[in-house]
Amino acid sequence: MLPFANDYMQTMHPALLKRLASMEGDAFSGYGSDACTESAKARICAAFSCPEADVVFLCGGTQANLVVISAMLHATEGVVAATTGHVAVHEAGAIEATGHKVLTLPSHEGKVCAEELAALLRAFDADETREHTVYPGMLYISHPTEYGTLYTKAELQALSDVCHAHGMLLYLDGARLGYGLAAHATDVHAADIAALCDAFTIGGTKVGAICGEAVVFPGGAPKHFFSYVKQRGALMAKGFFVGAQFDTLFTDGLYEAIGRHAIDMAERLCAVLAQNGYERFMESPTNQQFVILELRQYEFLSEQVHMSVWEPLADGRIVVRFCTSWATTEEQIDALAYLLAEAKRR
Repeated sequence: MLPFANDYMQTMHPALLKRLASMEGDAFSGYGSDACTESAKARICAAFSCPEADVVFLCGGTQANLVVISAMLHATEGVVAATTGHVAVHEAGAIEATGHKVLTLPSHEGKVCAEELAALLRAFDADETREHTVYPGMLYISHPTEYGTLYTKAELQALSDVCHAHGMLLYLDGARLGYGLAAHATDVHAADIAALCDAFTIGGTKVGAICGEAVVFPGGAPKHFFSYVKQRGALMAKGFFVGAQFDTLFTDGLYEAIGRHAIDMAERLCAVLAQNGYERFMESPTNQQFVILELRQYEFLSEQVHMSVWEPLADGRIVVRFCTSWATTEEQIDALAYLLAEAKRR
C-alpha cells in the first residue's frame, strides 16, 4: 500500500533516529532540564528570531492545544476558531473538556477573516447581556490550515491587530508549519510568526519526529506554566527524548529541508493530478492535496493506496486527501501516478 494517508505514517527521519541511537548509554537529567533540550530551545529561538521566548516541549498536537489554551485563558473565556478548525472538529471536545467553549467563525478555505472576527467582537461588546455569555479571549488559527491553505502575511497582521486591539490572544497551531514555511507561494517567514502571535507550535510529529510538539511563547510563558503542564499530565520525565529530536531538526537546516522535500513531492503530485484531469476540492500550496474522486475510482485506489477520506459530496463523489512528507519518494509518486491513470480509465 502506498503511504499517502497522512504525514506521520513512517517512524522518524533517519537523522533523528541516528541522534537518539547515539545517546545510548548516556544519562540525562529529567523533565527537560538536560543540555540537549536547552540547545534545542536556543536553536528554535534563533530560527524564529525571538531570543527572549520561552519554549516548552510536549508530546503531541492535541495535548499542546489543550494545555496552551486552557493555561492562557481565564475560566470565563472561550477560544474562537474556524468551523473547520482542528480544535472545533477533530479533537474530541478536548478544549471543552478543560472548561473552555470553542466559539466558531465561518471557514474560508480553512481560514478565518479579520473583518468577521472584528464584527463578532463588536457584537459581543454591544451585547448588554454579554456577562451571561462566554468571553472571546483567544483566536485559534492553524497554518497551514486543515485544508493545506496558508494565510498571507497581511492576513496574519490583520488578525493580530484585531486580537490585540480587543485584548485577545492569538495562538497559531503550527503542527505542519514546516511545510507552510517551505511553500513557494508563501510570504510568511518564521520571524513573522513570532512577531504576530502570542503563542505558536512548530510541529514535530508531522515533520519527521517520532513524537513531540514545541510550544513557543515569544513574550514569555504564562505564570507557573511548568506546573500547569504537569497538572495536565503533559510533563515528560524523559524530556531529553523530545528535546534531542528538536535539537536535530534545527541543526544544519534539517527542518527547512524536510519542508522543501515534501513541497517538491506535492508539486509533482499536483502535476500528475492535472495531467489525468482530476478535480481538486480546493487549491493547496502545501503537502496536503484534496482530490474529488468518483466512487469507482476511490474503490479501485483504496485497495492499493493509503489515503484519507475527507468528506462525501452530495452528488455521491468523495473528497480524499493525499499527503506527502519528509519520507515521500519520487518512486512512490510515480507509482501513484500509474494508479491514478488506471483509476481514471475505469
